Amino acid sequence: MQFELQYLLLALAPVFLGFIAWEAWYLQGRGAQFPSARYTWPDTLSNAALALMHEGSEAVAAIVLIYVYDAVFSLRLFDIPTVWWSFILLFLLQDFCYYWFHRGSHRIRWMWASHVVHHSSESLNLSTAFRQSLTYPISGMWLFWLPIILVGFTPQQAVTMVMLSLAFQFFIHTQVVRRLGWLEYLFNTPSHHRVHHARNPEYIDKNFAGILIIWDKLFGTFVAEKDELPCEYGVVKLVRSHNPLLLTFHEWRDMWRDALTPGLSLGNRLRALFGPPEAASSDVQSESQTINQADK
Repeated sequence: MQFELQYLLLALAPVFLGFIAWEAWYLQGRGAQFPSARYTWPDTLSNAALALMHEGSEAVAAIVLIYVYDAVFSLRLFDIPTVWWSFILLFLLQDFCYYWFHRGSHRIRWMWASHVVHHSSESLNLSTAFRQSLTYPISGMWLFWLPIILVGFTPQQAVTMVMLSLAFQFFIHTQVVRRLGWLEYLFNTPSHHRVHHARNPEYIDKNFAGILIIWDKLFGTFVAEKDELPCEYGVVKLVRSHNPLLLTFHEWRDMWRDALTPGLSLGNRLRALFGPPEAASSDVQSESQTINQADK
C-alpha cells in the first residue's frame, strides 16, 4: 500500500480551508439565523489541534496497517479487474462498510470512546469535520475495510475510496446549506447530517450514512430534519472544554473507570467496554447501587 495515500486529505487541506474561510465570512452578521454555527477561536483551534493529532496517529498506524492489509490481500477471494463496474462495486462496498463502522461507533462503547470526540462540540460548521480522535486505530476503524480487501480490491484502492468518502463528508458539516431537493432521497446531505450531530432525543443515533443515505433507509436508522424541531448539537453528557487532550481521552477514562468498578460481574465489565454507551454506563451504576445497598 502506498504510504502517501494517508496524506490525501492533507493534500486537500487548502480546499477545505478555503471553504471554511468562506463559511466564516458568510456567517458574519448572521448569528441570529445560525446561532450554533458561529466560529469561535477556542472551538476552531481545538478542531484544528484534534485534526493534526488525528493525522499523526494515522501516519503511525499506517506503518503497521501496510503489512496487515497486504497480508489480507494475499488471501483475497477474487482478482477484480480495473474496469468501470469494479469502480461502482468498490464505491458501494466501501459506503456499505462505512455505514456499519459509523453505526458501530455509536453503539459500541469501545468505538464511541473515539467517535465521541467528533460529536462533542455544541457548534456545527465546516471546521467540525476536522474534529477527530487520534485513537481511531485503537478502537478499530481499520477493521471495517478488511472485507473490501478480502473480496479482491487492492489496499490502495480501498484506502483511496475511504479517503474520498471522508473528503465528501467534509462538505456536509454545515448549517448554511438547507435542503437539496431530489438529492435528499439518495445522498447524505447537510440536512441529514445535521440530524446525525443533534442530541435531541428524536435525532440521536440516526443517519449514519457516508455518501449514500439509502443504507439508513434500508436498515431503519433514517430520520429527516424537521423544521419544527431545530437541532441541538453536542453529546448528551456535554463536555465543556476546548482542551484537545481532555476531548480525546475523557470517554476512555470514564469507560475504564466503569469497567474497573469494584464488585462488578464479568458481564457488566464487558458491557462497560463493549455495550451500548448509555446501557453500559447504566449497568455499572445499577450494579454499584445494589452492591452499596447490600453493604449497608
